[in-house]
Amino acid sequence: MTLGWISIARLGLVQMALGAIVVLTTSTLNRLMVVELALPAVLPGLLVALHYGIQITRPKWGFLSDTGGRRTRWIIGGMAVLGLGAMGAALGVVLFETHIAAALALSILSYALIGLGVGASGTSLLALLASATAPHRRAAAATITWLMMIAGIALTAGGVGAMLDPYSPALLLRIVAMVCLGALAMTALAVFGIEKGLTISERPAQATRFVDGLKDVWADTDARLFTIFVLLSMTAYFMQELILEPYAGLVFGLTPGQSTSLSGAQNGGVFLGMLTVGIAATGLRIGSLRAWVVAGCLGSAASLCLIAALPALDSASALLPAVVLLGYCNGMFAVAAIGAMMALAGQGTERREGTRMGLWGAAQALAAGFGGLLGAASVDVTRRLATSDATAFGAVFIAEALLFVLAASMAARVIEARRAPVQPTVVAGE
Repeated sequence: MTLGWISIARLGLVQMALGAIVVLTTSTLNRLMVVELALPAVLPGLLVALHYGIQITRPKWGFLSDTGGRRTRWIIGGMAVLGLGAMGAALGVVLFETHIAAALALSILSYALIGLGVGASGTSLLALLASATAPHRRAAAATITWLMMIAGIALTAGGVGAMLDPYSPALLLRIVAMVCLGALAMTALAVFGIEKGLTISERPAQATRFVDGLKDVWADTDARLFTIFVLLSMTAYFMQELILEPYAGLVFGLTPGQSTSLSGAQNGGVFLGMLTVGIAATGLRIGSLRAWVVAGCLGSAASLCLIAALPALDSASALLPAVVLLGYCNGMFAVAAIGAMMALAGQGTERREGTRMGLWGAAQALAAGFGGLLGAASVDVTRRLATSDATAFGAVFIAEALLFVLAASMAARVIEARRAPVQPTVVAGE
């Protein structure tokens, strides 16, 4: 038996809960530390980087869920740890007003818990999807779960923003507690009984040491090459995250509100790109996952080259459609890559879905932290060397495009080109 559409949507609720809690720490608490408390911007930046760095433990969590037989307990347990970390982070923000040393210690511990919670819950969730989703449903499953995560981020950011005004420490703690408890309750309800009857739950991986399990996965050429693909593509994906809005302001003179709207339009493009792949690859069976990944990477590279060339073309009006196109291609490659990841995770003689997903999740987390830092640092360097801001930013965008081209080449080597066959499948949850 494999997951039906209802069960896939239920697991998407877990992704929504993850996004809802994480956005509090990366957005709301970040703003409060920098604006209301007038703390150095580097402080929340380092704390967020810590939570990404801690996610290098993802392979371990995946291995534990492989050997434990049931993954739902790791999903729920990880969400509980994530919620505890978010509450501690919110309390740390409040403490910064009076006890800086204690607040800093609590914040470091809390962001470490956030990284552990995301790693345990998120990796086990993806491993369950990878091992229990029929091949012809993987692209749609990836689309559903990621769009629901984006929805969770958007709804929480908007809702908390409205509820938190006027700001007070007590109100902050109440809101964060509500979000965390709601996310935990939704997760528990979403995964309750979902593994019952699934074939994969009856065949846990052979119990070995974690190091041995990781070596087994790394010895797989496809798994190793796919890890490199994740590092390249996600580094390119996140390089523009911290520099696109400054580029719009410095080179094209956009106001803060206009540049924020530009980022919103880019995210809208990501949404449409993900939706396109989900419908085309699963519903219409157009193209293989490899073709969508390669097209998305090459399209992202072309979009970045276009964005870099706009100042020379004196075409400021084309910035918005170029950024939307970049988001669209980013969404295409991201959701197709997740579908391919699900397919690759189940390969091999041992049941190592969790370990493989953990390895790729750790690569993604490291690339997310490193990519943003690399993009920002590269702009700082090129602005000192170049004759204009347009040239400096353009050089970084071109370098990012080259990374996408390399990622496309890697994807063409490692991802199967076959379309998933439509075959009779016994489903659970419908």
